[in-house]
Amino acid sequence: MPSDLMGAGILLAYYLVFCFLLPTLLKVWVKVPNELVRKLQHVAYSLSVFIMLKLFSTWYMAVAAAFLLVLLAYPLLLLLEKTPRYKKLFVDRGAQGGELRKQLIYIQLTFAILIFIYWGMLGISWHYIVAVAVMAWGFGDAAAALVGKAFGRRPVLHRCIERAKTYEGTGAMILVAGLAVFFTLLLYAGKPWYVSLLISLIVAPVCGVVELFSRRGTDTLTVPLSAAALILPLIHLFSSLGW
Repeated sequence: MPSDLMGAGILLAYYLVFCFLLPTLLKVWVKVPNELVRKLQHVAYSLSVFIMLKLFSTWYMAVAAAFLLVLLAYPLLLLLEKTPRYKKLFVDRGAQGGELRKQLIYIQLTFAILIFIYWGMLGISWHYIVAVAVMAWGFGDAAAALVGKAFGRRPVLHRCIERAKTYEGTGAMILVAGLAVFFTLLLYAGKPWYVSLLISLIVAPVCGVVELFSRRGTDTLTVPLSAAALILPLIHLFSSLGW
């Protein structure tokens, strides 16, 4: 359909500008620290979910757009990794590159799974859960990394926790994920403020714990999926109470 083609074009243009050109500009010309560039990029990824939910006529066209993006961007990134300027232009923590490609797959796979379940299977009236879950990850994960690196003083010690994670970073994750859940439910889903608040108070700590124990960048998958799995029964519970 023409609207779906327009949606695909807008989505591709959004990724080109906000997830490719702008991060490169911030890194090379403005000299923004790498971790800040990386997390701003993650936030930009997360915000793209609103394009997928609003500009596509059906859930399967939105999922197709996610896979189209992978098909176009993955081989391009693979080629760029072989050039000497790749590390100068992009923030990639992999010794030989590959982190951006991995995150691309994780993010689009997460979008596809959530859209399939909360739009395709349950119907369009539930697709706002996709946005809420993705916002919890996008903003919460960014806060965890930035606050943890800048202000983290107390490490969380556990054999299942990868890298140096701190109580300060996890606290920031919980706080910001809670705010993201609250405002997305309130403004995007139109839920009452008290329902939005109660759900955010329950979901945010779970997001924080899940992020803490996720390994090798899999929080891109685990945090949104966990958040969405918890939000659905909570909505049913509060609806049964007449809220």
